[in-house]
Amino acid sequence: MKTEHILVIRFSAIGDIAMVVPVVASMAKQYPDVRITVLSKPFVRPLFENLATNVGFMGADLKSEYHGVRGLNALYRRLTAKQFTAVADLHNVLRSEFLRLRFNLGRYKVAHINKHRKGKRMLVRQKNKVMRQQPTSIQNYMDVFKKLGYPVKLDFTNIYEQAAPDLTLLPPDFAQPKGNGPWIGVAPFAAHAGKVYPQDLMEKVIAGLTERYPEGRLFFFGGGATEMEAFDRWAAAFPQCVNASKQLNGFQQELLLMSRLDVMLSMDSGNMHLAVLAGTPVVSIWGATHPFAGFLGYGMTEDNVLQVNDLDCRPCSVFGNKSCLRGDYACLRRITPTMVIEKISAMLHV
Repeated sequence: MKTEHILVIRFSAIGDIAMVVPVVASMAKQYPDVRITVLSKPFVRPLFENLATNVGFMGADLKSEYHGVRGLNALYRRLTAKQFTAVADLHNVLRSEFLRLRFNLGRYKVAHINKHRKGKRMLVRQKNKVMRQQPTSIQNYMDVFKKLGYPVKLDFTNIYEQAAPDLTLLPPDFAQPKGNGPWIGVAPFAAHAGKVYPQDLMEKVIAGLTERYPEGRLFFFGGGATEMEAFDRWAAAFPQCVNASKQLNGFQQELLLMSRLDVMLSMDSGNMHLAVLAGTPVVSIWGATHPFAGFLGYGMTEDNVLQVNDLDCRPCSVFGNKSCLRGDYACLRRITPTMVIEKISAMLHV
């Protein structure tokens, strides 16, 4: 009898990929005799390599090695050698649709995600918004496995539940004993302006946190020239602050440091999801977007969220990629630094 072997396809943004982890991890434990192989961007391998032994990972670069129709056909041939028995398309875009078509023609059992786009459009339209919670990405992923005959009951804590994080892989300064003050992660940027807390306000948050927790440390997470410039400026101004992403060597080390934090302050961004997977409590700031769209981090609730609820224009975007209709980003600027500091303090219980 052929061993059940499921191919799970999910590329796209890091946050979308991160939300696959709780579902795959739970399924792997619930169906220990079923092999699961996740196909995604190569750099996200650390998210999946510490899960159950029946979970594997395949990296594929769709922009170079497997670019275009010829590249996707080559990827399909590579995949068929793995002898999959079912395919879970958790992405549902042109590239994954092409692979799905090939697998359908080969008479594989295939299912794909329903992204509930209509409900999301009603949520963000300018007039007559329907403020209704949409199915979360995690629920949508679970529905795909259910279609394939594998209903999943979520049973996940963090990516280190199988084996404790190996802190020897961190630079010595980040692996040392933590001392008396809290370790706070700060990930103040996102892909779009509608999701980024203004820098002048964030600087006041950082100043307030260093004053409230003089024995604590703040670690900045992010990438890109603009972000590095801001991190270096804040690290120079406040001795407790560290540009962590500049000193860490790669994705694995960032996850390890996140696992040591007492709390992470993030936007509606990938770092919110990564911190959750590392087992760290999160305070997240939401501006143009809204948790009702279904992208809140695994296990998070409204208690983890800072948002302005009395703006008729909000949410104006599912992904935060639209220009502000008012021109002033009130959805972000009305969240005061004091509100952020107090939320973090409540999360720390101090």
